[in-house]
Amino acid sequence: MSKIAKSFENGKAFIPFITCGDPDLETTAKVVRAAAENGADLIELGIPFSDPTAEGPVIQGANIRALAGGVTTDKIFDLVHELRRDVKIPIVFMTYSNVVFSYGAERFMSKCKETEIDGIILPDLPFEEKEEFSDTARKYGIDIISLIAPTSENRISMIAKEAEGFIYIVSSLGVTGLRNEITTNIGDIVRVIHENSKVPCAVGFGISKPEQAKKMASVSDGAIVGSAIIKIIEKYGRDAAPYVGEYVKSMKEAVLSAG
Repeated sequence: MSKIAKSFENGKAFIPFITCGDPDLETTAKVVRAAAENGADLIELGIPFSDPTAEGPVIQGANIRALAGGVTTDKIFDLVHELRRDVKIPIVFMTYSNVVFSYGAERFMSKCKETEIDGIILPDLPFEEKEEFSDTARKYGIDIISLIAPTSENRISMIAKEAEGFIYIVSSLGVTGLRNEITTNIGDIVRVIHENSKVPCAVGFGISKPEQAKKMASVSDGAIVGSAIIKIIEKYGRDAAPYVGEYVKSMKEAVLSAG
């Protein structure tokens, strides 16, 4: 069992997403530590990209601010190396195929291993094309996290059978962002996943409130939140860490209450 899968063993998992370098890497480090100290089971770190096609305006804005501030992939690897002195929960990168390709897949995956990154999410990498990176990732022990969307339908079982780490269930069509209501029948998707894989699954896209997190965790193995956390960071800037910590604590309590 991978380190990522083990993070789901202590009840339902809460997974926060944080864009690296928004507003700066020092703040990112403080926010990551606050999240870990307040119950995050696994953390997604976004490597900024100029054309983040899966992201809504909130996370797009964070990408723009981070890139304008001069963040680079190498600086993010240095950040993770420093975080790993005390942050022991799994960390995965969320970024885009071009970031890995332009850095060099071999070099990127070896740096992931060196800095103890556990997995990578590439929302623009189709399942059928994952071999472009999967062999190299496997060589360095990095899980490539599969995404399953409402439109995956008859591909769900195929994706689940080959999944590593955890499965990211996209709750709704469209891009990331806050939603008042999630209408997708997540339970049906989870049922097919569990019939075909022992890998845990968590739901993301559109979750911002404790009651939403509880509802999604009640039918899956956990909940993922990005835009709501980015909005806290956008509001409080370099003072955001304690506010993110409070939010993570409330969301973790919500997912645990789902049983």
